[in-house]
This record gives sequence, C-alpha cells and structure tokens, in this order.
Amino acid sequence: FFLKSRVLCHLFPFERFCSFLKNSDFFITNSCCVSTMPNQRLPKIEITYLRPHEMHFILTDTDVSVANTLRRIMIAEVPTIAIDLVEFHVNNTKLQDEYIAHRLGLIPIRYTGPSQDGSKGLAGEVGGGGPRGIDPVGPFVDHRECSCGDRCNRCSVDFHMDVNFEDYVRARGLALEEDGDGTGGGPGDAERLLPITITSRDLNSGEDHVQPAHFLSTEEHDESHDQGISIVKIGQGQRLKFHAVARLGIAKEHAKWCPVAVATYRFWPIVTINQEAISTLSMKQKQDLVDVCPDQILVLDEVTGEIREAENVHEIATFTEDLDVFQNSLKNRPEDDDFVKVVHADDTFLFYIESTGCMDAQEILLSAMRVLKNKLFSLSRDVFNLKENI
Repeated sequence: FFLKSRVLCHLFPFERFCSFLKNSDFFITNSCCVSTMPNQRLPKIEITYLRPHEMHFILTDTDVSVANTLRRIMIAEVPTIAIDLVEFHVNNTKLQDEYIAHRLGLIPIRYTGPSQDGSKGLAGEVGGGGPRGIDPVGPFVDHRECSCGDRCNRCSVDFHMDVNFEDYVRARGLALEEDGDGTGGGPGDAERLLPITITSRDLNSGEDHVQPAHFLSTEEHDESHDQGISIVKIGQGQRLKFHAVARLGIAKEHAKWCPVAVATYRFWPIVTINQEAISTLSMKQKQDLVDVCPDQILVLDEVTGEIREAENVHEIATFTEDLDVFQNSLKNRPEDDDFVKVVHADDTFLFYIESTGCMDAQEILLSAMRVLKNKLFSLSRDVFNLKENI
C-alpha cells in the first residue's frame, strides 16, 4: 500500500465518521489501502555515512510526522534479544543479585545465525558481515506468543556463568607460565591477589548463534583493557554462579531491549544569502555578521567580500536567534530585507543512528520499516473491516 505523509484528522461524532468512510475517496481492499488523493508523497532515503554500528541518512519528500514515527519505532519497537530472567546459585561478591541482574540485562545480545529464510547471518563481532535483509533476530518469537507454555529454544536462550576466584587465578597463572620463556616463573603473589573483572566473555551461551556483543567495533576492541563488557569484580574467596534466560522483547516494555544508543534527526537547513544587501555592509560588519552565529554556518571571502554558507552547514545549523537579532541591528529600516535567512525544510531530515551492538545500524532501520509496514497493514485491515460492518 501507499503511505500518505500527512493525514488531516478532525474530531467529530462516530456517526459522521462512518458516513465519511462510506462516501470517502479511499479504495480499500484486504491487502492494501490506496488513496486516490492527488500529490501523493513517496519518501526517499539517501545514505550519507555507513558503518556497521553507525549510520547517517537523509529522509526526503515527507513531513515531520513520518520522521518522528520512524525515530520512535527505532527506539521503542524494534525487537531485540536481552537477558530477562536470572537465577543466582552463588553470589558472595560485593554487588547484590538485583544489581548484577540489571547489568546483565543491559548487555547487548547479538544473533549471528541464519535468518528465517535460510540466508546466512552476521558473524563474530559488530560489523562481521552484511545485513541479512529478513530478520535480525532469526527464528525467535516472543515468549508470550510461543506455544511451549514455559521456555523452549524458539522463545528463549540459556546463559550460564560459574566463576571462582581461585580457579580463575590458577588458570591465569598456568597460562602465563606456558607462555613464558621457560624459566617456570609465573605471576607473583601480589598479582595473584588482585581483583578479577568478570566480563561478558565469561557468559556461556546455550546457543552458538546467540552471543553477547562484547564490543561495538574493532577500534573499541583494540583500545579496551578488558575482554568485554564489565559485570562485576571478584576477589579472594568469592564466587559467582547463575543461570540466565534471554528473551525477545521491545523497549516499550523495558529499555534493555532498545537497539539504539542514538536515534535522532535534525531539520535540513535552507540558507538564503542576499548578496545585494550584504554588499552595502563594510568589511567589519560582514565579519561581525559571520562571527555572531554560534554555529559558524557562514564563511567570509576576504578577496571578493562575499558571504557564503559553510560546507557542512546541514550538520551544524541549530536555528538560533543570534543571527536574526544582530542583522536587525544592521538594517537601516526594520522592513528591509534580511542579509541572511536560515529556515528549516519541512520535508527533509538528517538522521543519525548508533547501535548498542545487538544489531547493525542498517538492520535497525530495516527492522523499523518492517514494523511500520506491519502497523499500516493492520490499520488498513481494521478500517476495511469497519467499513464492511457499517
């Protein structure tokens, strides 16, 4: 079906709404809703920057309602996998069970197996491959929709951890001795007693294709001093053992299922420079006009005396009033034309997306569009049923 970018709604009684449906120009079928209204918009997306964990794109030929809808879906309604239940068997660390459980829930869980259509998923860390294009959570379903009644491999994934300080130090000391120069000298007693940082690397998954996303990118992996996301530190005589269950969910239920660290947009700026009016200003006034803008969206050519917009104006413009206030003070009459006018476009938006690591940024956008498509299909079906029952 086609998506109208703007829908004008009026509040009127239900009887008038039913009459409107009967006499409307909308042609509604079971599978689509096609509007015969003119000037229909077809939104477009142009990707300007793409990395596995970050994405910038320009959304055009639509309005702020659609842009905000897409943003909100990416934040709150894209399904992801996160640890939902934790059963502690032994925990004599400094942190309480609830604190550790909360930290476990915020660890991004990444599906790296084949999708429902059989195509290969992403491999390894974030950025290990291209988008699957079908489903970033694979064959998993919501546990409330599963027919198992409790837990099964279709709606949940088991994680285990059993870390003992003495065993960990013993294994670390043995590894250091094996990697040494053959003198037999292992770590000193002081090093053996230092606290150990337990990270997401110590989580053992019951499903090979479902693993924690230890780092956001290879650059972060190279710069990190830890082996993954820190959970808790344990010292001498301490042990942490638990069983955790990861499930499918959305951030509307809890923030731990949110796939994005950043999902925002800014309006595309339209900068109009009146060179004829600017030519009446002195060089000092022109420089002051350029300097007064806190975003530095203007550049002065000292040779020609012309003012032009900066190359990255669409990334830095914040539509402050400083420029308007100052240029009004330069006018001979209040009704004179502005030297520089900066307004935002109503149909163009610059999006910024950054993933938490549970899926690539491009997958987040595709999943959000899939959710929006399903919502619109459900709406068209309900409107069709309503019209049939009138």
